[in-house]
Amino acid sequence: MMSHTHNRDAQNRVVYLDANATEPLRPQAREALIEAATLTGNPSSVHKAGRLARAVLETARDDVARMFDVAPLNCIFTSGGTEANVLAMHGLSHGHRFLVGATEHDAVRKGVPEGAPCQILPVKMDGQLDLDALEQALAQDEIPAFVCVMLANNETGVLHPMTDIAATCRKYGAHLHIDAVQAAGRMAFSVATTGANSLAISGHKIGGPKGAGALLLAGPAPARVSPLFEGGGQEQGRRGGTQPLPAIAGLSAALKAAMETPRDLSSLRNKLEQAAVSAGAVVCGGAAPRLGNTSSLALSGRQAQGQLMRLDLANVCVSAGSACSSGKVAFSHVLQAMGLEDLAGQAIRVSLPWNVEEADIDKFIQAYAGMAQSASPVLGL
Repeated sequence: MMSHTHNRDAQNRVVYLDANATEPLRPQAREALIEAATLTGNPSSVHKAGRLARAVLETARDDVARMFDVAPLNCIFTSGGTEANVLAMHGLSHGHRFLVGATEHDAVRKGVPEGAPCQILPVKMDGQLDLDALEQALAQDEIPAFVCVMLANNETGVLHPMTDIAATCRKYGAHLHIDAVQAAGRMAFSVATTGANSLAISGHKIGGPKGAGALLLAGPAPARVSPLFEGGGQEQGRRGGTQPLPAIAGLSAALKAAMETPRDLSSLRNKLEQAAVSAGAVVCGGAAPRLGNTSSLALSGRQAQGQLMRLDLANVCVSAGSACSSGKVAFSHVLQAMGLEDLAGQAIRVSLPWNVEEADIDKFIQAYAGMAQSASPVLGL
């Protein structure tokens, strides 16, 4: 009787493999969040309760700044990665033209200030930025450029050749803004090692709570940033609004936990990819360096929405690219930019969370094989 119950529980257990949408909350972040939430004071208040809240805020700022090797006053807390990206693009780009990678997140693609000149930079078939195209775009106009390139792609996990990109940007005096939302906590880097002038991170992609992110700026002195909204002059006048202290404390704690106990998930990713390929899948971007937790798996003739439905019925949670489109399943602009037009609507994203277990991978492999064998190429299910 117990074995039947155990088997039923195993079958009903939900396997969460959508970390690039949001990571499970780390226990360290939960503890920090709850502790900060018990504080009554506003960090901007000068009385004792306010000073206690301010101490938590500035400790978190110091910790995040140290982990990315920036000056504490160049760590600006925001509501998340989208705001951090848009704040950089609007607050640091005056007089610049924009060069935006073709596979950037919509937060960046749609974040270009209205009326600003913008050119889309192509990627190669492996998903990495075309360096020749970048140099040509920088050389063709004397107007200074604001270059936006993500460190790791949210759909494929592909890592751009950031050392070469940064060197090319320096050569032409361009500002390099890096969306590091997917990379933070999953690989070792700093603002200096990436060559970024500005860099965005998000708490809930690291295992922290939703509602906090940060814009990190290079240089020893506090950088001037035109705020999106002034509010009460918080964040040195660069981002108005009372800081979400519990979310910020959780962000810092999650980041510290991720960096102190890094986990290489590439062997588990490779295991599921090998099984998926055996079932008929193509790994999109598989030829390029990638994050160890991310796979983009395309099944020719099987629409992504049908794949998601079948896997969800098997209690396996994955996605079809970005989760930031109001729950919609659409064609992937990332795969289209890579020249994979036929597969752009037939790929799912599997992204392993920090607490994934091998049993989760085994369940995915079983569910994926069953889905691939039974899916109808006519209906796309």
